[in-house]
Amino acid sequence: MRYWILTGCSCLLAASLSAQARPDPAFELASLREDLRLLQQHVGELALTVEQLGRDNAARQTKAGQGYATLEQLNQAVAEMNRSLQAALADQKHEVLVQVAGQIEKLAHQTQAAIDAVAKNQATRPAVQNAFNENYPKEGISYTVQTGDTLAVIAKKTGGKMAEIINANKITDPSHIRVGQTLFIPQGK
Repeated sequence: MRYWILTGCSCLLAASLSAQARPDPAFELASLREDLRLLQQHVGELALTVEQLGRDNAARQTKAGQGYATLEQLNQAVAEMNRSLQAALADQKHEVLVQVAGQIEKLAHQTQAAIDAVAKNQATRPAVQNAFNENYPKEGISYTVQTGDTLAVIAKKTGGKMAEIINANKITDPSHIRVGQTLFIPQGK
């Protein structure tokens, strides 16, 4: 911009100097017209530049207006996110509770089945003997219960009778003998 103004001024200065050197009015008029044409061209270019700057400024203002949110808009967005988060947490909590309830119900069924099985086993066990008699031989041997022994196995190993072993040792539950336990095995004559 400065270049054009300086160029226009230098042309005017040159025209003035020329006019002083030569008093030709046609030449002076032609120089002034050329200076005027250059100034008009320069003013046109400046007008275009100002117009472009105005468009750029308007575009930036529009973009700036679109790119920034107000504090109220931010607060609304945060509140909406909190509502969404709370709803998602409530849904997740409900799903977990449903799963836990299902697992508890399954465990309850398994526990009931186990209780029923124990009750059934108790019903099929032989009755516990509470009355013992002294009708067995008083002579016999001692036997230490080994792993895998039952009263029937012990009676077979030792040649004793199961009823006499139960009476002699006052065993109330024949299915409950333990490894290491010492039993008296009556021996018949």
